[in-house]
Amino acid sequence: MSRPRATPRTQAERLAATRATLLREARTIFAASGYEAAATEEIVKRAKVTRGALYHHFKDKQALFEAVVEEVARGIAGTIDDMTVPATEPLAALIEGTQAFLNACLDPAVRRIYLIDAPAVLGWHRWREIDAPHGVRSLREGVAAVLAERPDPGLAVEPVTFLLSGAFNEAALWIAEAKDEKAARKEMDRMLAEFIARLFAPLPRPRARARA
Repeated sequence: MSRPRATPRTQAERLAATRATLLREARTIFAASGYEAAATEEIVKRAKVTRGALYHHFKDKQALFEAVVEEVARGIAGTIDDMTVPATEPLAALIEGTQAFLNACLDPAVRRIYLIDAPAVLGWHRWREIDAPHGVRSLREGVAAVLAERPDPGLAVEPVTFLLSGAFNEAALWIAEAKDEKAARKEMDRMLAEFIARLFAPLPRPRARARA
């Protein structure tokens, strides 16, 4: 009995497949070599496409890198969201989300592309625009959930979100540069959990004045 013929792919499907292949191979090369040393000739060769195919999808090397950064950002946010879904207590979810972020960023490829090269190549403003609907969005939701449960007039969602975002980025880089990464990670997990718990600690109730 003959096998049924595979349905030919449409033009749109072929274009999508080529783009996905270019992104996959570019991510590998950007992670291994860094942006500056990465060569589009090598990316094209590994993807087994023409240079014309590359420039059909991406204006230049920086545009290709930006698309890779966006893909990495979505992956980080997805990891955080997946890890925090089981948590029912907002503060616990925020701490678990922090751990998920560190897990993602301690992947050397993610760290090189997202925390080191992306701000330098794209500029801080563009990098933050890319991060806004992904990592920052997830963190903002976590902070808002904690403050909804533990109202504190001294804390506001937006500044706390960016304060924590900067702390988490630096934490990932500090761990990566440590001589003993496992020990540094263990210590940072403990410190971040303590920091978050203290930041959102319930305000002490004012003492009732004693009657004269």
